[in-house]
Amino acid sequence: MSGQGDPFEASAAAIGYLFQLRQALAFCVEQLATGLDWSVAIEAGDDIEVRQDANTSLWQLKHRAPGTRLTDAATDLWKSIRIWATALPTWDTEYERPAFFLLTTASAPAGSAAYYLRPPGTASVRDEAKALQLLREAREASSNKALKLSFEAWGKLDPQQCSELLARIQVLDAAPDIDQTTALLSGHAVLAVGHDKANAFLQRLDGWFLQRVTAMLRDPAAGPVTGLEFEQVFTDRRNQFRPDNLPIDTDIVDLDAGDDDRTNQAFVRQLGLIKVGDVRIRKAIRDYLRAFAQRSRWSNDNLLRPGELGTYERRLVEEWETRFDIMVDELGEDAAEDDKRREAKAIYAWVEAGARFPIRPGCDEPFVTKGSYQLLADDLRVGWHPDFVARLMTLLEPADSR
Repeated sequence: MSGQGDPFEASAAAIGYLFQLRQALAFCVEQLATGLDWSVAIEAGDDIEVRQDANTSLWQLKHRAPGTRLTDAATDLWKSIRIWATALPTWDTEYERPAFFLLTTASAPAGSAAYYLRPPGTASVRDEAKALQLLREAREASSNKALKLSFEAWGKLDPQQCSELLARIQVLDAAPDIDQTTALLSGHAVLAVGHDKANAFLQRLDGWFLQRVTAMLRDPAAGPVTGLEFEQVFTDRRNQFRPDNLPIDTDIVDLDAGDDDRTNQAFVRQLGLIKVGDVRIRKAIRDYLRAFAQRSRWSNDNLLRPGELGTYERRLVEEWETRFDIMVDELGEDAAEDDKRREAKAIYAWVEAGARFPIRPGCDEPFVTKGSYQLLADDLRVGWHPDFVARLMTLLEPADSR
């Protein structure tokens, strides 16, 4: 974006894109109540394209400032008409032709063309003939050069096509704005998981939807969001918020050690004491980062019960103590260093491959256990080498690099 651009215009455009995403997600949530035979696509046939059973609807979305009016010469109205007038002749049969919707936060003044194109059953009286007359008059009276292409597209339709087009258009004015749409989505989230978890649930659903839409825009082969796909995602996310479960977030699962240098941290020094290889150390750092990030997010989202982490860590420590005490007892006081390392590696191998203690019955992601052990090792509450406390206390500074 050029630095010479109008920041207010850029801000409005950004809100428009976010509004589009919000409405598309709202469509998906609301469509669940109708069944699974539907799909939602963004920037396909229109801002939003909805297919349900054998029917297609194309949606133009306009997020406008409070007080904006959708007059007969409004740019939003005529640019939408231009898109639809251009598309209408390309549909081969009457059966294939879609319904067109203009969803706008602007309001249609009483007696305007948009007013007469509201859906049947609303406060206004739908009158397509009156709307057609008003649009013709507006086109003849307007000198707005920005609408030239829209007027030309309309002029290419014969009278029958003009009437057919208006019969397919519904104007949904004074629509909920982005904040109100978010509030509606939050209401659906409350019904799914309850008030206390609604925000965290919606954030995770939002994150998935953004990634899915990004894939759709980058590669048309990704296809639209289908009813079956969305139900599976929605159900999976909802199940993660059951009392016996906790959500595992995709962005955290994807964390890797990368170039993160943890050489001076206690849990890495502990692995150095028993001569664990570099590959396993990088995986230990990865598990540490994932567990730290996921536990922090659970805490920030208020998803943990009071004392739950403490209870979980106590269990991990007690499971470790049993194995560690047996090792120390069997080695005795005069064990050689090689024997100490060998037995310590056996305990650490148990952490890597055998220790699986879910924090809740439904939350059995391995990195939670493995990474929590690394966190405990970093605090010297658990260790692998029989003499880990004595050897590390003189090497480590009290500063916490986490």
